[in-house]
Amino acid sequence: MWVAVAGLGLLPHPYPQLPALAAGAGLFVLRRRFPATVLLGLAALTGLASCVAPVTAAAAFTVARRTEQARRRARLLTAAAALLVVCATVSAPWLGPGPMAYGLALGLVLTPTAVIVPGLVGTSYGQQRRLVRALRERGDAAERARRLADSEARIHERSRIAAEMHDLVGHRLSLISLHAGGLELALERAEPGLREEAVLVRRTTRDAMRELRQALGVLGPLGRDTGPEALTDATGTRADLEALVARSRDGGIAVRLDWTGPDLDARPAPVRRAVHRVVREALTNVHRYAGAAHVAVTVVHGHASVRVTVRNGAPPSRPGPAVSLGTGRGLTGLRERVELLGGTFDAGPLPSGGFRVDATVPAEPGDAPGRPGAEPEEPERREGEAGSTGDEGGLAPGSRTAAHLLTLALGLVALSVLTALGTAFVHATAPRPGAGPRPLPRVGMTYGDVAATGVLDNAAVRAAATGHEPPRPAGTAGCLYPFNGATERAPGGLTIARYCFDGAQRLIAIDRFTVPSVRDAAPWENP
Repeated sequence: MWVAVAGLGLLPHPYPQLPALAAGAGLFVLRRRFPATVLLGLAALTGLASCVAPVTAAAAFTVARRTEQARRRARLLTAAAALLVVCATVSAPWLGPGPMAYGLALGLVLTPTAVIVPGLVGTSYGQQRRLVRALRERGDAAERARRLADSEARIHERSRIAAEMHDLVGHRLSLISLHAGGLELALERAEPGLREEAVLVRRTTRDAMRELRQALGVLGPLGRDTGPEALTDATGTRADLEALVARSRDGGIAVRLDWTGPDLDARPAPVRRAVHRVVREALTNVHRYAGAAHVAVTVVHGHASVRVTVRNGAPPSRPGPAVSLGTGRGLTGLRERVELLGGTFDAGPLPSGGFRVDATVPAEPGDAPGRPGAEPEEPERREGEAGSTGDEGGLAPGSRTAAHLLTLALGLVALSVLTALGTAFVHATAPRPGAGPRPLPRVGMTYGDVAATGVLDNAAVRAAATGHEPPRPAGTAGCLYPFNGATERAPGGLTIARYCFDGAQRLIAIDRFTVPSVRDAAPWENP
């Protein structure tokens, strides 16, 4: 910018601006540590030397982007703009275009390009940056909350399973202890030698019961079903599911049960309870979110697996705002229960607007089903999900940074061009020494001064004045008859100016007189 403006010869004092540029570069390095001081200092330097404007623009952008308080940012930019205008106006007679009015004009030209526009752009960038950071933090918090909720749901379901195992195994151990006590009494008379073996069995069973209560008893109240929903030996059979369907019909839901294959009464209790829990949780969700929809419950009991599918259609109307959207913990618990048995679980919306829950459980889970110590794999994060670290608009982070830097560089170049044009315009229109209209000749000026004003003798005008001019003033040594002083006053006459000088070549008189003009006659007027 300095080369462009100084190269045109428009700066009256170009070289004093170089130290100002060096001082501006030194202040710019401290913009992050002392933002307010640096911005005000650069604004003052810009008023003194307009070529510092690009440095001030970069500092204004940085300060506005990093200042979070809106009022402080507005006061800082306003103070910088006012200081720039004041410095440009005051320094105009010595370092600027000259008159203070032109200094004020220069300050008003530099303020938008050096302070206001970069400050507004920096404010926009800063707000966007803080908004993106807040959205990322919010998305991360939501992701952590979701994972915590899923973990709580899995722990709750495992606690429920532990409570069921406590009830089932405890009942079996109680029967073993009871039979061992009877056997002890019977062997006391029949085989006294075997009585100690029966006592050992009873004591071992009692110790196992105590250890089981210590390990799992504390978890029982957290997940145990009570009341009409309590799990029994009939849980998960066809009669049990028909009872669930009947209660849903009584609640106003159009539900249908389709059963394929034999009953589940011969299957292990964990399988039957998993089937019961899937159907019950799915019907509960239908009651909550789609009470007017049609529901189909399908159970397919094969040789190796049991598949349960609960599908409901789209509700006639969307749930009101008072209906809770739920947390999804119920489905997470079902997934945990089914996968612990070595099965698969899937739940999601249908294209038609309904919802489907599908679970497949092995008919004979075996001794070590599932993976009790492992956490389920996190599903792939969907595109656009909150907290996602994916690329915006298909650009990699490095590409986005390069694009931002290129945009800022082009903007700074454009501001520099506008600043250079404005500075050149103000300096070009400012008055310069010796500029303006030439002074008019006046009595007392020397011959050289009069000639410098453009008054030169013309032979044709002198010939026209010969014989028609008035007498020359006394002491006249010579006269000038300039052409620019002869104008046609009226048809037939010319006004001639005469400048008479004395022997010392000083102007002593300026006379104007009219002489008749000579006009050639038209061809048809000649005799």
